[in-house]
Amino acid sequence: MSEQPVTPPVADDVDSGAKARQLLGMKGAQAGEKSVWKIRLQLMKPITWIPLIWGVVCGAAASGGYEWRFDHVLIAAACMLMSGPLLTGYTQTINDYYDREIDAINEPYRPIPSGAISLGQVQAQIWVLLLAGIAIAFGLDRWANHDFPIITALAIGGSFVSYIYSAPPLKLKQNGWLGNYALGASYIALPWWAGQALFGQLNWTIVVVTLVYSLAGLGIAVVNDFKSVEGDRALGLKSLPVSFGIQTASWICVLMIDLFQLAAAGYLVAIGQNLYAAILVLLIIPQITFQDMYFLRDPLANDVKYQASAQPFLVLGMLVTALAIGHSTITTIF
Repeated sequence: MSEQPVTPPVADDVDSGAKARQLLGMKGAQAGEKSVWKIRLQLMKPITWIPLIWGVVCGAAASGGYEWRFDHVLIAAACMLMSGPLLTGYTQTINDYYDREIDAINEPYRPIPSGAISLGQVQAQIWVLLLAGIAIAFGLDRWANHDFPIITALAIGGSFVSYIYSAPPLKLKQNGWLGNYALGASYIALPWWAGQALFGQLNWTIVVVTLVYSLAGLGIAVVNDFKSVEGDRALGLKSLPVSFGIQTASWICVLMIDLFQLAAAGYLVAIGQNLYAAILVLLIIPQITFQDMYFLRDPLANDVKYQASAQPFLVLGMLVTALAIGHSTITTIF
């Protein structure tokens, strides 16, 4: 019996997939979008909002004070709006603004290097997102009756870190360690602190635990550097793949991800949350499996596939850790 011919992908399907990737801010997109609102959304990279929104969920869970009431749901949604679309959108837009020369090499389809939007329009978007995010943070502080506007302070502090991450002269992303840790902490610790402060008390225990957990986030941030090796090397950015080579950097990446999640599991044992610690360890095992299957074998080709496969287990592990802290009777160790 003869083989049936393989039907090639329809051009419209390929184009729609590329357009969806462009809109979400993913690799493998295409230029040519005409709608100014879609272009603005592309700058904000919606795919990157998800970890920040999840971080707010984890902070609310760890606070022990969140209840399934209408006002709590509404306020949590406002905090997610602040952390995700507004302040992460600000971060991504300002990063594209200062990375336009690198993107011209690595991702020429991005809105700025492709000429789809002017620099003046980008600058206006940066300010609108920043001011809107800070305004919502102030409203959240008022709702929570904070004597000190801690959420506003977190919003301003996180926005400042975002600025020095992307902008000269500091441009933290020029250093693979500092830049990726700043990114990891912004994705894990900052939204967690906001959610925790909104519904409970933010204490030094939570600050230290989440900053340690953010070292796993550093490993996740390194995954994104593999797609930019060519441009980073050309412009002198010392990302870990550029500094250590592809294979060594891939091992640094996976070890950071695994070891600091295991450290979080150890902390859960220390506070008597053994069941949650066991669940967290079980969630680390498939991550290690996917690291071996995809990432360590070819990080340049499999970075997106690895993230799609393994990251759901990492974010579930964050929630497990948060729930354990919320159920723990220990509120501080300092």
